[in-house]
Amino acid sequence: MLKALVVLLWPVGIAVILAVTALATKRAARRPVPAAVSANGHHASEAPGARSVRSSIVGMLLILIVGAVAVYALTCLLGVLIVHQGAHIDKPIYDWMSQHRVHSWKSVMNRLTKTGDTWTTWGAGVAAAVCLTAFYRKNKWLPPVAMGAAIVIDHYMTQALRHTFHRIGPPDSPLGTFPSGGCDRILVIYGLIAYLIWREASGRKPVAIWAAGAVAAVAFNEAYSRQYLTLHWTTDIISGIIYGCLILGVFIATIRLVVGPAQAPATQLPVSQPGSALPVDIDGQRTPTLQ
Repeated sequence: MLKALVVLLWPVGIAVILAVTALATKRAARRPVPAAVSANGHHASEAPGARSVRSSIVGMLLILIVGAVAVYALTCLLGVLIVHQGAHIDKPIYDWMSQHRVHSWKSVMNRLTKTGDTWTTWGAGVAAAVCLTAFYRKNKWLPPVAMGAAIVIDHYMTQALRHTFHRIGPPDSPLGTFPSGGCDRILVIYGLIAYLIWREASGRKPVAIWAAGAVAAVAFNEAYSRQYLTLHWTTDIISGIIYGCLILGVFIATIRLVVGPAQAPATQLPVSQPGSALPVDIDGQRTPTLQ
């Protein structure tokens, strides 16, 4: 019975995330926020004479480095707590999970957990950067620079954290696991891909909520599978989620600061000609008013 409940936790968790996402989207749709449009139909944030590409890239990288240092410091504080107190939580959960696994479901999880593997996420990030570079109408430098920086910063900062703490993992995966790299990479790489796609293709809040829900579902799958397979301690999985959210937050905030917030596509409004008393329809023709 308990084994069945543990298996059911995966579909129930995914269903809960999707249900919450649908509810949040429905509530957001009731309060639409119109895009800022200037008189000529362009976004108000699109000012002429934008900064050069070189200065934008340099500025973004500098801000990301500062943000990465801050995230590293916060994660170190979390690591001190986990190393000293985590065993009280981790070992009972590990023993219980080891006794309640189903062989067939374990085989399924062995496949699903690969979505967070290093080369899988890096391949997805590189492919997305190439495709988005061709898709972006402006700021074509943004996808490759952001994705490349995400891969490099996430990888080397995670290695630095593991060299800092040298925490031994569970018997099934004894190498150092603080924080969980799989959970972290899922949020950083797939979350950044979702944000970059949403930024260019939509910019609308309901779509952003669905994108966040999809990334959350994939992250839950990774956390569940790593826990089910006992590849990480529970506190390392939770730490990886927090760590990944912090890095993703730094990247999104940096992109908004350097490039500007995303804008929803605006429909150009008809503008009447100066001195004209008649309204203009969408074809540019004057339409007589009824007397």
